[in-house]
Amino acid sequence: MTAADLAQEHEVVVEDLEYGRVEGTPLIARLYRPRGVSGFASVVNVHGGAWVANDRLQMAVINQAIAASGTAVLALDFRMPPVAAYPASIADINLGIRWLKANIGKWGGDNTSVGGIAGSSGGHQLWLNVLRPRDSRYSALKLPDAGDVDASLDFVVVCWPISDPVARYKMARETGNERLVKNHDAYFLTEAAMAEANPQTILERGEAKNLPPALLIQGTADNNVPPDMADRFVAAYSKAGGRITLRKFEGEPHTFIVLNPTSPASIEAIGLIVDFIRARTRENR
Repeated sequence: MTAADLAQEHEVVVEDLEYGRVEGTPLIARLYRPRGVSGFASVVNVHGGAWVANDRLQMAVINQAIAASGTAVLALDFRMPPVAAYPASIADINLGIRWLKANIGKWGGDNTSVGGIAGSSGGHQLWLNVLRPRDSRYSALKLPDAGDVDASLDFVVVCWPISDPVARYKMARETGNERLVKNHDAYFLTEAAMAEANPQTILERGEAKNLPPALLIQGTADNNVPPDMADRFVAAYSKAGGRITLRKFEGEPHTFIVLNPTSPASIEAIGLIVDFIRARTRENR
């Protein structure tokens, strides 16, 4: 796929909205949707930032491309340290997924085809909702008039995810990356919480069921994660019965699409994401 192929197929309408409130504070999301299209699929976007930084705009280049291809994207803001630690953000994201499923029909969307896309620490947080969509801690925020809606997803795209935070914490400590160590500590507070909220071990314990099809994008020059983390997660996901595709990009760093969206690797990766979402949408219909 070339840059010309990624030119807008559909005009994209962008608006910010409130998807919930926590103690009077609004939770804001940005909705990207294709104009003049009905029956479209949609995805929730969970941004990265080592659990403590960035916002709903971080993955805008990817979200815009997905929406231009005909799929809506709801990019979430959520609580982060120092405001709140784990599991607050997971509960916000769980609410955002349920809100999208309950409300996308108002814009002409199809609530039977809802997925997720995330990057880095956002991948970790999305994985927890994929693996534990009905966990009482994660689903604690109520959604008025939609009590029967859960946070299960039909498909998932994760880019450079932190799928094993314990292994990444160990790597950060061993390499002297104090920034990452501090961010882990600020979000999880304890190593016990980090171990409990570990997607890798959740899969290995056999806790997760009914895993959705997934695409994992990973650069081979990503020094932000242990080099074997993606492979180990894909092996565990497959063993647990999930269908997952791992696509590695040679020589690409952490967050490479966001860093350089017009590079050949980024254009190819965005094309893979768009094609994967289209294929999963067709499967669900």
